[in-house]
Amino acid sequence: MGQASQIQTVKVSRLKPYERNAKIHSRDQVERIAQSIKEFGFLAPCVIDENYNILAGHGRVQAAQMLGLESVPCVFCEGLTEEQKKAYILADNRLTELGDWDLDLVKEELEGLDALDFDINLTGFNLDLDFSDNDEDFEEMKKDFEERMAAGELSEDSEEYQSFLEKFEAKKTTDDCYTPDNIYDVVADYVAKTYKKKKSSFIRPFVPGGDYEHYDYPKGCIVVDNPPFSILSQILKFYTEHNIKFFLFGPGTKLFNSANSSNATSIVVGVGITYENGAVVSTSFLTNLESSAIRFKTSPELFKSIEEANKKNTAKNSVAKYKYPDCVVSAALLGTVAKYCEPFIVKKNESFGISELDAQKPYGKGIFGGGYLLSEEKAKEYARMKEEAAKRIPWELSDREKEIVKNLGKKSGE
Repeated sequence: MGQASQIQTVKVSRLKPYERNAKIHSRDQVERIAQSIKEFGFLAPCVIDENYNILAGHGRVQAAQMLGLESVPCVFCEGLTEEQKKAYILADNRLTELGDWDLDLVKEELEGLDALDFDINLTGFNLDLDFSDNDEDFEEMKKDFEERMAAGELSEDSEEYQSFLEKFEAKKTTDDCYTPDNIYDVVADYVAKTYKKKKSSFIRPFVPGGDYEHYDYPKGCIVVDNPPFSILSQILKFYTEHNIKFFLFGPGTKLFNSANSSNATSIVVGVGITYENGAVVSTSFLTNLESSAIRFKTSPELFKSIEEANKKNTAKNSVAKYKYPDCVVSAALLGTVAKYCEPFIVKKNESFGISELDAQKPYGKGIFGGGYLLSEEKAKEYARMKEEAAKRIPWELSDREKEIVKNLGKKSGE
């Protein structure tokens, strides 16, 4: 049995990665680990043997090298055989993947952080809760669906099957958000008009496979482009240090955090853009073309222009969303309001089980997971629940924050 020492600080240059480490750390993942270390600190020490071979923490060491850290906290583990070391490296990477997540709790936590304008990408999650890496579950469930379709029990365009695909298929990430031409043209026109700049000076270094740090930036150029959102703060820092002008797309979830780290101005638009890869992102912008005294501003003009262009792109692919009357409830519908309201109790004589509405039958549609018709009284109670759930309790300011607000703007020029 191995024994671990107390945490010690060890120079990165002395650490030896395991050459046959089967866990692959992509550059994107290492960058995310580096961002986590910058935000939270190096809280999880690496595990090494008496010869400084890394047993756990390869990704953290790579992130430390990316950040230029000279040393990292480590725990020495002694007493393991060579076979046990190899097995431990596999186990450390694999066992953490086997646990399940309470998706409702994860979503609540993310929404709470998002409401505080915390960069939720640092958690490794996004609000889409993408678990598409669970290939074994996907293949097993897909086989089940295929067998049911072959037996004629289910159609390929059924709501149940489409919901399954939507949950498990690979989600589009914000780093793959290639901007439709008409959206880019609208933004470029806005920048040219608002800041009186020539569009011939605009450049786009964030093409697929591009390297913005080694891009040849012409004198007087302005970067008007959509960067990888996962490294937005890093990009802003680079442009600020090199005195390069920019007007960049940015996600609302990390807009203010990114702006504060670079002293950029936030142009809050919050318009949902459907990008060329199908990702839909609430988008705003960051720029250093504004006066340095302006922290953030809104632009209804830019919102309307982008929204109009986006509608043209999505019109041909638009899908009508179901909207049920208050007397119809399903588990999914009820789940969206249940956590915000008093207990909703429905007796058997106040409900009638259904799988579809008569109006849905001609279209082969139904209520996903089944539902119930409610009595008139229960339908009214359910409607009140939905209204109550829509009224979120606002966060209150502390006395300290109220004092800050009270004194803001009193001294001009600051």
